[in-house]
Amino acid sequence: MSSFGERFQRAWARTDALFGLVAPDAILSRPISLRHPFIFYVGHLPAFAWNHLCRGVLGRSSFQPYFDEIFERGIDPDVDDPAQCHAHPEVPDRWPDLGDVIAYRDLVREAVLELLPEVENHAATDVMAKHGRVCSMVIEHELMHQETLLYMVQQLLPEEILRPPESVRYPTGGALSPRPIEIPSGKVTLGAMFDGPVFGWDNEFPLLTLDVPDFAIDSVPITNAEFLHFVERGAYDQHAFWSESEWAWKQATKLAHPVCWSRQDGVWLYRTLLEFVPLRVVSEWPVYVSLAEARAYARWSGARLPTEAEFHRAAYGSADGLERPYPWGDEPPQPRHGNFDFVNWSPTPVGAHSPGASAWGVHELVGNGWELTDTPFAPFPRFSAYIPRYPGYSADFFDGRHYVLKGASWATAAELTRRSFRNWYQAQYPYVFAKFRCVRATD
Repeated sequence: MSSFGERFQRAWARTDALFGLVAPDAILSRPISLRHPFIFYVGHLPAFAWNHLCRGVLGRSSFQPYFDEIFERGIDPDVDDPAQCHAHPEVPDRWPDLGDVIAYRDLVREAVLELLPEVENHAATDVMAKHGRVCSMVIEHELMHQETLLYMVQQLLPEEILRPPESVRYPTGGALSPRPIEIPSGKVTLGAMFDGPVFGWDNEFPLLTLDVPDFAIDSVPITNAEFLHFVERGAYDQHAFWSESEWAWKQATKLAHPVCWSRQDGVWLYRTLLEFVPLRVVSEWPVYVSLAEARAYARWSGARLPTEAEFHRAAYGSADGLERPYPWGDEPPQPRHGNFDFVNWSPTPVGAHSPGASAWGVHELVGNGWELTDTPFAPFPRFSAYIPRYPGYSADFFDGRHYVLKGASWATAAELTRRSFRNWYQAQYPYVFAKFRCVRATD
């Protein structure tokens, strides 16, 4: 079997295991109102593979056009109102039988494996066939949805979740104390060169070089304990630390703390993926919040959030002026470098993977949670929406309301930890496994 065939099968096995966390009665649940129910994603992943690889590059006739259409695309990017979520006009609230969707999924998977050898034959005439880009795109799309699926799982009721067969242990203890790390001014390169053999999404191109002034950045992310202090001091509920639009959002949603926290009988609880645990037990984990909440904390502490370029400088720069592929150097990602690739089912105490530190001594810039930046998601100069059948993949989100996230979370596949990869979300979307650290001016 080809290397792509093996990668597809590994991705599918993990997808099936993660869908296995959802109790059968919850498959039509919609725990995040701005997302479809789980059954949509059961069909969306194979539909994406069929529409881009089998039908798109290879021109195969569909065996289930209706499913290709209704499962083609998720929520439209400009939607803020759950009542306006994208859906096929004939199926606003009704979905096909799960058994039929699974049968469609399995037929698509068989076809993908059967047709893989033909992709290479199109490499001279199709940009997506060259270097197997279409295969990498379909695989990475599946890997990204594995993580976003878990954002939904975390919002289910406990009785709607099936625990994984292995025991889940929550790492505690051994966190590093925070300290400011001064990063000298220097050049950074964002993005990548398009002609290389490694796949990249359109927003990763082309290469961009920037000058970054000096700054000081936290050595580790803000923890649950630090953010709890912010909440219990009453600062979370002070208008002064929020922008007008973000304060309006906070008031409208009645947020009084991060969405994965709750308070029962005077005790703070933390919602892991699978259950509630006392917040004190996971106090050294990084706090997961929206960009709006992170901004409020930074203002309260007299700091700000990093830009995308500052993240790159802190993560990949070095005193000799050279840049590394990863914060820790040239070696491909390994478990000792950080908490990613589903090694754990949760965050770990901040700074627990010291071999993953950057050249400056900044810890866990990749892993344990996506890193929020205050840089709007926008194209690099000379951007091209090069994916012919998906021109809106990035361009639909160049709206000034989405912001760049970098790094990776515990649920991010290792393949997505490349330096040029860019994630993005709206500032007021609170469900991402995203952490943050503060930046200040140097003395």
